[in-house]
Amino acid sequence: MSAGRVLDRVLSHDPPRSRWLVLLLLLIVVGLAVAPFAFPGAKALSVAAKLLVFILLVASFDLLLGYTGIVSFAHTMFYGIGAYGVAIASTRMGPGWTAVLLGTLAALAVSLVLSLVIGLFSLRVKAIFYAMITLAVATAFQTLASQLSDFTGGEDGLTFKGPEWLQPSFEPFDGPILGLDIDGRIFTYYLLFVAVLLLFLALLRIVNSPFGRVLQAIRENDFRAEAIGFRTVVYRTWSNVLSALFACLAGALLALWLRYVGPDTTLSFEIMLDILLIVVIGGMGTMYGAVVGAALFVLAQNYLQDLLKLGAGALEGVPVLSQFVSPDRWLLWLGVLFVLSVYHFPTGVVGRLRARAVQLLQRAA
Repeated sequence: MSAGRVLDRVLSHDPPRSRWLVLLLLLIVVGLAVAPFAFPGAKALSVAAKLLVFILLVASFDLLLGYTGIVSFAHTMFYGIGAYGVAIASTRMGPGWTAVLLGTLAALAVSLVLSLVIGLFSLRVKAIFYAMITLAVATAFQTLASQLSDFTGGEDGLTFKGPEWLQPSFEPFDGPILGLDIDGRIFTYYLLFVAVLLLFLALLRIVNSPFGRVLQAIRENDFRAEAIGFRTVVYRTWSNVLSALFACLAGALLALWLRYVGPDTTLSFEIMLDILLIVVIGGMGTMYGAVVGAALFVLAQNYLQDLLKLGAGALEGVPVLSQFVSPDRWLLWLGVLFVLSVYHFPTGVVGRLRARAVQLLQRAA
């Protein structure tokens, strides 16, 4: 079997279909693969790890919004359940792989039950009412996590130790390898990289399966899908469950990286807004949009202030412009960039690149 066919099967027969998109995805994946060696420093490694977690988190949400057409504000709740599951198990049982495994399994079980209940009781209502129900449930869960201080650590959260191999003090080699000191943080990073890669490919397989095709039919016209024999409530419920389980795993990976979990790190509504922005920027209904959108958003969020600092230094002494590009106004510029991206890429970056590739093929024909 040729390498092209193997890659096509790995991508579930859903290639990027655009040369520019292929180059962009390769740049992101290779950059993440070599990030510890190519971009030394604690901040760069933390940004790369956050990007990995957000790729999985956004891809799981796109399964719900982009492929099924369901708007849910409870996605961060399942994200938080995964993180708290690992943290609580590790603090109660002590550091070790057993605690991580049991905490993750318990979090998956809780997410399964909650998502199933929410799906069965709420997905029969209209879209706006379902969105409001999920918002109420997520808010109630965040309040509960903040108040149960004996169990969740309250507002202070939980700080814990991971397995020995994932602790920063673990150094298996006497000297650096390729100029990098290998420690537990590097092992944790590559655990995240492999896990996110495999889980992303699993999501890609799901959306390109017959099950995924039915979800897209429901998104386009749920009445027609119901008329031809598909039980739309069942498919929507399973989409909700799968999305919650993948979000739960993203939360568990975040907990392993941070070794800390609190209401602000996983359950805040700001994270939910970030997810929505990334889906819109990358392109709804395209798993590759989660990769591109997360990369653009996370890099802008973490490095835009540094770029503005350089701009402010270059324009020092200019009365208006120096204040206009002040690093303190990075949120303003982030908003401007988002508006411009939506204006120029109404179907997201991936949607625009794929549409451009189709136009070029039609012209060539």
